[in-house]
Amino acid sequence: MRQVLVTRPEPGGEETAARLRALGLAPVLAPALVLEPRAFATPPAQAILITSRAAARALRPLPLPLLAVGEASAAAARDAGFADVTAAAGTAADLARLVAERLRPEAGPLLLAVGETYALDLAADLRARGFRVHRRIAYAATPALTLPEPCRTALACGTLEKILFHSPRSAACAITLLQAAGHAATLAGMEAFAISQRVADAAAAAIAPLTFRAVHVAGRPSEDALLALLSGGAAEPAAPGAS
Repeated sequence: MRQVLVTRPEPGGEETAARLRALGLAPVLAPALVLEPRAFATPPAQAILITSRAAARALRPLPLPLLAVGEASAAAARDAGFADVTAAAGTAADLARLVAERLRPEAGPLLLAVGETYALDLAADLRARGFRVHRRIAYAATPALTLPEPCRTALACGTLEKILFHSPRSAACAITLLQAAGHAATLAGMEAFAISQRVADAAAAAIAPLTFRAVHVAGRPSEDALLALLSGGAAEPAAPGAS
């Protein structure tokens, strides 16, 4: 059974692992980041914006419209108790366009709930469109310090062939952690599967001057597309080691 290294933080990592098992693959978990909710006072706003499922899970339900970056984060918001939820097409630029289509600057500020250091470009984009944006930290994401024992065993046995990357920061942190553990050459022999071109770029930059055996980019920024790619579905092909 082919082994796939999953670098996504929990609880999403185990969810991805379950989907991989259903595809007949053997996931090996090595979360690159540790997510911790952060409480904050909710400022007045006409709507809430989120760019991740982690942000949705960190929020308490409010009687406000919520615009999510994609279907997965929208589903997480609904699960968290939000009633009025709309999903963008999957990227921060898509979310900014959705905001511009659905909302008006004069109706009030926006609450952008994100992880620490995330969505700075999105906030700038929205402000350039005339919106007032209250950016609040809903969760902190700190780099993992060690590799789980099953991951260390798989690396020592040389059975890992593929690695999944879900975000630019988790990709960079995963590569840094693996290199620090002495597995730079192992990484270079793996195929990387990235959920978007931006994530592929971050992974390529982090592993440089080495390169992956191959880099594959999902046709759209969703886990469905990423796993379809891993299973031999549609891809945005990239040259080996390229971003």
